[in-house]
Amino acid sequence: MSRRKPSPIEKSENFKENMKKLMIVLKEYRVVLVIIFCTSALATLLNVAGPMVMASATNEMVRGFLAKMNGNGPGINFTLIIEILGIMLILYGMSWGVGIIESILTAKVATKVSFQLRKKMIEKIHNLPLSYFNEQKYGDVLSRITNDVDVINTTLSQTISQGVSATVTVLGVLVMMLIISIRMTIVAMIIVPVVGIVVTGIIKKSQTYFTRQQNYLGELNGIIEEDYTGHNIIKLYNREESRLEEFNETNDRLRKTSRMAEFISGLMMPIMNIISNIGYVLICVLGVSLATSGNLTIGGLQAFMQYMRRFTQPIAQLGNILNELQLTAAASERIFGLLEEGEQVHYVTGPDVPVDNIEGSVDFEDVVFGYEDNKIVIDGFSASVNPGEKVAIVGPTGAGKTTIVKLLMGFYELNSGRISIDGHNITEFSKEDLRDEFTIVLQDTWLFNGTIRDNIRYGRLDATDEEVYEAAKTAQVDYFIRTLPEGYDTVINEEADNISQGQKQLLTIARAMLAHSSILILDEATSSVDTRTEIRIQNAMDKLMKGKTCFVIAHRLSTIMDADLILVLKDGNIIEQGSHSQLLSAGGFYSELFYSQF
Repeated sequence: MSRRKPSPIEKSENFKENMKKLMIVLKEYRVVLVIIFCTSALATLLNVAGPMVMASATNEMVRGFLAKMNGNGPGINFTLIIEILGIMLILYGMSWGVGIIESILTAKVATKVSFQLRKKMIEKIHNLPLSYFNEQKYGDVLSRITNDVDVINTTLSQTISQGVSATVTVLGVLVMMLIISIRMTIVAMIIVPVVGIVVTGIIKKSQTYFTRQQNYLGELNGIIEEDYTGHNIIKLYNREESRLEEFNETNDRLRKTSRMAEFISGLMMPIMNIISNIGYVLICVLGVSLATSGNLTIGGLQAFMQYMRRFTQPIAQLGNILNELQLTAAASERIFGLLEEGEQVHYVTGPDVPVDNIEGSVDFEDVVFGYEDNKIVIDGFSASVNPGEKVAIVGPTGAGKTTIVKLLMGFYELNSGRISIDGHNITEFSKEDLRDEFTIVLQDTWLFNGTIRDNIRYGRLDATDEEVYEAAKTAQVDYFIRTLPEGYDTVINEEADNISQGQKQLLTIARAMLAHSSILILDEATSSVDTRTEIRIQNAMDKLMKGKTCFVIAHRLSTIMDADLILVLKDGNIIEQGSHSQLLSAGGFYSELFYSQF
């Protein structure tokens, strides 16, 4: 496998546009979000009021102490101080209670949004054309559904309340500072533009690395998925080292990119602390000067110093939130990129053609198709198949045999031409009705994690157990199933590697026999079974094919000698057609293929 080149550093294509799309998703939760904003703001204001209340207690203690020392007063009024402390306790208690409500609502919104996004993405995957998966790595698609949605979840659960709290804190603290001392507030505000410059610079630098981080993560998941599903082939060809090297290279790029992203964003707090401390020193000098001159109370100085600490912290917090939003924008871009992919539409506007009485005649008229516009695979294919006929499609590898049946089932859109069933263009059927008319057995078997009974019943979900057993018997797999300890309740694991390839093929054939459809497609359906079993299955297939239009793709020409029509494909075109005897008599390409096998 070719070694991947490092990707260039890229920013999110459109930060504002991606965040706007996320806001649209959040629109249905606007009532809850308003409550979250209000509760977060209320909890923050209650906290902001704390130092000002504490200033009253401090001033009372200073006043009482000085009065006692000078002998001209009763001293400290502890009753008043206890009342003030009680007020503070109520304020902080209310802040804590409101904060709990806000946390519960925030978690609810974050989890619901993640749930909805994953639901929409899975629904989208089931509606995407196969061409999309020809261009995308499965691991990258998986990463969008898992990692990228997790980023959105984390952002919503953390930054919503933090953003509101930080904003309200900055505004609330600024008001309190102005009330205490306008001159000290002006000095404190000198650090704001410095903070803004630092935050902006860090955000611009870190956003590119956060985008790369998400892309590398998707690439790494793609490699893991390939290695896991293809581990047998990797071991067979002794490619462990090369695959490990490729994984390590991508993992190292992810590590370096993540390190840079975290390092640059991590500079935020240390730099902010330095700026804050410098401002703190200036405020201390000015505050002491004002206090000694009688223009500021001790309590006011103490409260202002607390507010000064609280003023720079939320500004830095807002910077961190903006930094996190860069990663969120990158994740949103990948999520909405999937959700906005064009879906496969192969039906026309208007009422769908009913499929109640499909007879099974099929016509291909000048079909032209290419997976890419400049690479035509099927060029001018035409053929007519009568209801109930058995049609064999043969030809060399890459001739377009499997592509023909994929086009028939509407998996891809034609470049030009027409495919009709019973005289109706397949685009006139709904995709569900169209595919209900097909039963297909592929060369590559697919079984899901579940019991053998459920895997066979997948062909028709309302089938009874007796119908499942009968289908298994007809497919020559019933005896094997009953030899298993759990019989039909034996669970096939996720990789379906606890049964042999031939046994898997027999199960898929049994599944096909259970389905009721008018058109049957067999794509090398018996390629994984021995010759003796193949003969038995062919006999069973003959029963299954009765009354159905059948398309059989085969390399073993012995299995299609009784076909009503044999289409010989080469380079996407029919070069010969006729019965087995007719094609042998012609002495053409089919004859060469046949005698090369015997």
